[in-house]
Amino acid sequence: MINRGQWWRDRFALSYGQKVFLLATVPLVLAVAAISLVVANQSRQLAETEIRELETQLIEAKKAELKNYLSLARTAIGPIYGNALPDDEDAKLEVTQILSAMIYGQDGYFFVYDYGGNNLVSPRQTFLIGENWSGLTDRNGVPVTDKIIETARAGGYHTFDWTKPSTGETARFVTYQIGLQDWQWALGTGIFIDDVLATVAAARANTEARIRQTFLQIALITIAALLAVFITGILLNLRERKLADSKLKALTERIFDTQEEERGRVARELHDSISQILIGIRYTLELARKRVSTKDARAEGDIDKGIDGLTNAIHEVRRISADLRPGVLDDLGLGPALKSLMEDFKARTGTDTHFETVVFRNRLDKDAKIALYRIAQEALTNVERHAEASEVSLEVFGHRRGATLRIQDNGTGIAGDRRAGGLGLRNMQERIDQLGGTLRVLSTDQGTTIEASVPLSHMLPPETKATSKSAPTTDRKTA
Repeated sequence: MINRGQWWRDRFALSYGQKVFLLATVPLVLAVAAISLVVANQSRQLAETEIRELETQLIEAKKAELKNYLSLARTAIGPIYGNALPDDEDAKLEVTQILSAMIYGQDGYFFVYDYGGNNLVSPRQTFLIGENWSGLTDRNGVPVTDKIIETARAGGYHTFDWTKPSTGETARFVTYQIGLQDWQWALGTGIFIDDVLATVAAARANTEARIRQTFLQIALITIAALLAVFITGILLNLRERKLADSKLKALTERIFDTQEEERGRVARELHDSISQILIGIRYTLELARKRVSTKDARAEGDIDKGIDGLTNAIHEVRRISADLRPGVLDDLGLGPALKSLMEDFKARTGTDTHFETVVFRNRLDKDAKIALYRIAQEALTNVERHAEASEVSLEVFGHRRGATLRIQDNGTGIAGDRRAGGLGLRNMQERIDQLGGTLRVLSTDQGTTIEASVPLSHMLPPETKATSKSAPTTDRKTA
């Protein structure tokens, strides 16, 4: 059965471009969301503080207005109340008539309750007059009459919900009352603050609208940023694709050039060595045939010379084959292959060679072995053709970071020959780049050092160091 988890992973697998886009956009979106929340919270708190201050200022202004109204009322009844006795009913009647006539604005009036809870004055709500309203509460359960009487004894404010005389609707009502102690009356007036509450509500709504507008602006900026990231990603992707195409084209051309160069080298080898040897063998055998036909005793020597020529041809074929793909590299490993390469180089050029290696125990993988061998082969070819060196040393060793191949010569240096602009160094660099390694070239007029290093990722685990228990000792100890 198909693994459902694997199916989902394959079905919704992200491409490299999508991963890069998410990597760029997710932190941006999260950061913008966090900033938006912080900005909204701070804005809301600041606006709420300002709204509360505005509400307090408006209500205080209303309270100051109530005090002024009550001062006018006291001024109007002062001469009568000040000269009357506690049981002067005529004076009380005259005061209630004066207060009933003092109405102001659309809903403003004065009211009077005796300390027993009986309403004596209420010009805009006359149904209250003459009734005892002790224990009265508003729709929220807030005491009305009892609290008015309680605060009137010392002079104070009280806030509750009350019916507006002009509209019959319930609104928030703020009262200020004082006590006429000689008559045991609570005299007060009130003002509706629904306009204040409406102003405060409008301010809060305006704040929320601004916050929503800010969120919208941030969202638009975020979308614009995401579009910019997306468009930039597309442009970069197109640019990288063009660069990749150009690199691929250049690599293809390099492969063709390398192939042609290798074919040319093999053709030259065949023409200069094998072809010449075979032609010499042909002439020798033809001469031997003629001498055999004439029973010349020298025919046997010609045949021996032809056999020697064939032996040389076989050696040349083996040498060319080894240059193309050395069998010792697969059979014995990198160390013996490099040693054989150095021996052949010395035999061919007469240059003094020094070779040193350490035990790898088959720790290098196949790609690393081939790359290091080809780099050594390329370097020795350059030395032979251009360096005019009398001494060459080759060292290969492993370390904690991987493995390193170092080739040194005492030639004229790269600046003094044609290698700087040739294909040799480029071939080395491309081979080491494919392995993720590094290539260092240090050159002076006293010689050149080429150092190629492959990373630890191309070192095989220890358990794969031996292919079998019956393998030869040299196979288990070489790279």
